[in-house]
Amino acid sequence: MSLRAVVAAVVDPEIRVVTIDELGILRDVAEDPDTGRVTVTITPTYTGCPAMDVIRADIRHALSVAGHPDTDVVTVLAPAWSTDWISESGRAKLAAAGIAPPGPVRRDGPVRLTLTVACPRCGSAETEQVSRFGSTTCKALWRCRACREPFDHLKAL
Repeated sequence: MSLRAVVAAVVDPEIRVVTIDELGILRDVAEDPDTGRVTVTITPTYTGCPAMDVIRADIRHALSVAGHPDTDVVTVLAPAWSTDWISESGRAKLAAAGIAPPGPVRRDGPVRLTLTVACPRCGSAETEQVSRFGSTTCKALWRCRACREPFDHLKAL
């Protein structure tokens, strides 16, 4: 298994149904051919994300188990992470877990205001935001008026 595949399989500690690769957090994995030292580059979903320490530890653990205990994990903030970096498989896994994935982010004009989010359970657009903050800071809590179920919506950034 390649080093990239080892790191790509690390699961996000807050949204356990997707990997850090599917979320777009993983930027690069490189091995120094002379020393064998591995450098992994990641970008947090937002500055100050509390999951980053766990992600770094999980990356080091996965590489250590794969025989690469000499690892640096580098965090870069530019360019800033965007929900556009979430893979299609990541979006599908979020929806299957009852988390409404974000739509594309418009970068060439005004920021779109989210007025409604399709319910990931029944597909209804008859939803309402209950709280701007959900189970994690990067999610908002919504409720479906059709099936009456609450759900998280990953905020578009």
